[in-house]
Amino acid sequence: MSAQSSPATTAQAAVRELSYAEAIREAMDLALAHDERVILFGEDVGLYGGAFGVSEGLFQKYGPERVLDTPISEAGIAGLATGAALTGMRPIAEIQFMDFITLSMEQLVLQAAKLRFMLGGKVSVPFVLRTPAGAGTGAAAQHSESLENWFVHVPGLKVVMPATPADAKGLLLAAIEDPNPVIFVEHKLLYKTKGPVPTGYYTTPLSSSDCKREGSDITIIATSLMVLRALEAAAQLAQEGISAEVIDPRTLKPLDAQPLIASVCKTGRVLIVHEACKTGGFGGELAAIIAESEAFDYLDAPIRRLAGLDMPVPYNRELERRMIPQVEGIVEAARRLVREGR
Repeated sequence: MSAQSSPATTAQAAVRELSYAEAIREAMDLALAHDERVILFGEDVGLYGGAFGVSEGLFQKYGPERVLDTPISEAGIAGLATGAALTGMRPIAEIQFMDFITLSMEQLVLQAAKLRFMLGGKVSVPFVLRTPAGAGTGAAAQHSESLENWFVHVPGLKVVMPATPADAKGLLLAAIEDPNPVIFVEHKLLYKTKGPVPTGYYTTPLSSSDCKREGSDITIIATSLMVLRALEAAAQLAQEGISAEVIDPRTLKPLDAQPLIASVCKTGRVLIVHEACKTGGFGGELAAIIAESEAFDYLDAPIRRLAGLDMPVPYNRELERRMIPQVEGIVEAARRLVREGR
């Protein structure tokens, strides 16, 4: 397929089970095959296949001109992505751990996010910056952070946080097609999770919140890994006679807020769950959106947030577990919220 054409979205494709990592790899494989402008680069993404094995086999298939290992320089990786995008390429860049994205902030925030606006829309900066985030691996404070809300705050950047393999594939392909820089956040504990994924090329719109489970008593809005934990919590709550609806925004920016608002109007209660620190986290933005919408008049209980503690992620596994929302914590918070509203 030529560089200027775009493959059609698969309407009714066969479905099979893939891991989250396999779904991302398949999306990159399809993008590399369909569009000669697409290149992949980052630390160890080539011959080694990436720190988490996500790009395994792509170097052997597409060669060192399409899949490139870079020096250990996050600023260089982000700068290369910005420059390559400005020349008409469609780069997929990887920052090995989201914590290290701090070293690329100047290129992302002052350059990539601003150039299209500063040049009057005469250029676009179409690249995807993939980065593994989150705790749960015992990797301590410098390899376990969730920093997505930093980039939500930056005009010109889009932020995507898929929770399922099917969403990861469809959203990544959509992000690669998008004319703007996209921060694509992949939770490390999701890589081995499995789920149904359609075959072939398909895209999932970047602004499309998804109802993962319908319910009537409480809305649980969750992101990334917390979506899976919210679903597990909802199953436990159902055994107690509490019907929980689980909504996954999927894309934090641009946010598809209407399904969230509609759900809260239906249930009258909302619990917002994310892994990042509570202070300054995306849950505060969601709470404000709900409070400023028509959903406010339907609330039967206060808006509640359940998030990570405001502290660096500890190395000790038990302490690490205690600082991040777990299934039992979600169950208890939802149960309490439903009781408050009755």
